[in-house]
Amino acid sequence: MKKYDVIIVGAGAAGLSAAINLSRELSVLVICKGESELCNSNLAQGGIAGVYNSPEDSPEYHKHDTFVAGGFENDPVTTDILVNEAHKDIGRLIDLGVEFDKTEDGEYHRTLEGGHGKHRIFHKADATGHEIVIKLQKVVKQLPNVEFLDNALLCSIKKVNGGFVLDILKNEKYEGYCCQYAILCTGGIGRVYEFTTNSAIATGDGIAFAYNIGARIKHLSYIQFHPTAFNNKNTRECFLISEAVRGEGAYLRNCHKERFMHNYDKRLELAPRDVVSHSIIFEAKRTGSDDFYIDITHKDSEFVKSRFPMIYSNLLKAGYDMTKDCVPIFPCQHYLMGGIDVDKYSQTSVDGLYACGECSHTGVHGNNRLASNSLLEALVFSRRAAEQINTRKFDNNFAPSYEFVHDLNAPKIPKGLRTQIRAIMQKAYFVMPDVESLFPGFAKVKEIKELLERGKFRTDKDYVEARSLATVAYIILKEAIAIASENAEITRNEVK
Repeated sequence: MKKYDVIIVGAGAAGLSAAINLSRELSVLVICKGESELCNSNLAQGGIAGVYNSPEDSPEYHKHDTFVAGGFENDPVTTDILVNEAHKDIGRLIDLGVEFDKTEDGEYHRTLEGGHGKHRIFHKADATGHEIVIKLQKVVKQLPNVEFLDNALLCSIKKVNGGFVLDILKNEKYEGYCCQYAILCTGGIGRVYEFTTNSAIATGDGIAFAYNIGARIKHLSYIQFHPTAFNNKNTRECFLISEAVRGEGAYLRNCHKERFMHNYDKRLELAPRDVVSHSIIFEAKRTGSDDFYIDITHKDSEFVKSRFPMIYSNLLKAGYDMTKDCVPIFPCQHYLMGGIDVDKYSQTSVDGLYACGECSHTGVHGNNRLASNSLLEALVFSRRAAEQINTRKFDNNFAPSYEFVHDLNAPKIPKGLRTQIRAIMQKAYFVMPDVESLFPGFAKVKEIKELLERGKFRTDKDYVEARSLATVAYIILKEAIAIASENAEITRNEVK
């Protein structure tokens, strides 16, 4: 069994930041389920929000906007940490070579996105996540105490006395690993839906692993649906049209090519994401059509091309010139505000287990994430996790004996289970819950979950991801039913 002091599962912004901030005296392994650049962080377009050398802005303003977007359900302690420590991590990114866009006078260009009252979003054109991931990877891969394991599937994690043992599948071979501290940075749950902006690996694995070893999971039903995903009505992975496009003045139009946001919110297109997504659903019911568009044709075409080169290029390949055409959009699953519940140092309820980034629940997002706070959360709380681990005790004699048993002749899982889960989630819990579909959907998901847990199937990628999706869907729908029942009880009491 291979031994490390710390194992990090996931190589997005959170995992890479944790590796950089861990002591060089510790042996560290970073596990990537796919290629090292395949993660949600790499897809982040808009930027990273934060107050950094901004006299006209303040952490208090940033906190206010975060609370408004989050429905005032945000945790005040962790949100204070997020906004007040933003300058540390933005400054560190700059020191590590991340090249944010600048104005002609050499100052950093800060853009505006929905829900923000100030221009505070640092960006690299419309590919900020890619810029950050590439630069952090370059640093991490030069660290002598850190090893990378690409295309490695975590099949199971078990808590043992003094640490953890992990079962990893790589090149069709299973191998055991152990560590005293583990950090889950496994990203989101997008693939539990038929349509998502998330990458193919976003199947909620870390959340399922943590749940199965007894970690507390919180607010998993707090799911953000991005209002402006490109609507080609065919591809499961929907291309995101960044919040920043509306920040630069784009309009939203209905099937009649009419603007409609003034009927729902005074902030118009710059309302927070949940408000805009709900408004689109209400407008769809009013008009009887799911056809919606984003329109930035009234802006200078050269500005649009230079400000959004990746979006412009990708839309052009799909047959739309965003400088001339209204582009079809519709909400789809984008981000998870809930997850593995952690404290202000990203420690879970299981001693020695940490969770950072989208798979974690720090409470900073409330019930709806403010645009561009995700990369910031990943960096701030992974740094804090690493800083705490650096102060903890390590046992040089840690050497657990644990053997994972695999039946190499076991059958593969039945086909279509993941498709069933996605269809259930798309119907029962898309933007707004469909109460009539929640109960039968939950019953079917529970049946699939139990089949996977009790059946003797081959432990491969299909099995692990289906088990994760079933676990995630089970928790979401169970929570949604509890909320719906509570709301129904409140209504009944009000009638009485």
